[in-house]
Amino acid sequence: MQETETATPGVVDYVKIQQTPKFQALRKKQRSFVFPMAIFFLVWYFAFVLLGAFAHDFMATPVFGNINVGLLLGLMQFVTTFAITMWYVRFANRSLDEDAAELRGDLEAIERGEAQA
Repeated sequence: MQETETATPGVVDYVKIQQTPKFQALRKKQRSFVFPMAIFFLVWYFAFVLLGAFAHDFMATPVFGNINVGLLLGLMQFVTTFAITMWYVRFANRSLDEDAAELRGDLEAIERGEAQA
């Protein structure tokens, strides 16, 4: 009986797929956006928390009426969260989705037994 190295339909070697140049390029593209944006947001968030904890006078500075700097910065946390989400969706739609769909197609072909991993 002779053994062959063809893939069994339905079996995908995901570790092997992760090592392919196509997957590595997709992951690099995704990380090139996510990591800098996460660092930016964490710095912005902790700056807000630290200002609230240690710069009471600054945060209590009135801007207009009963609205102070602390309230505006707190509201900006929500604004930046939604803005980052919108930027990521636009980035993913323009830069990631086509490559991800191609990779998904490759994986589905392997699962159907039409291609090798």
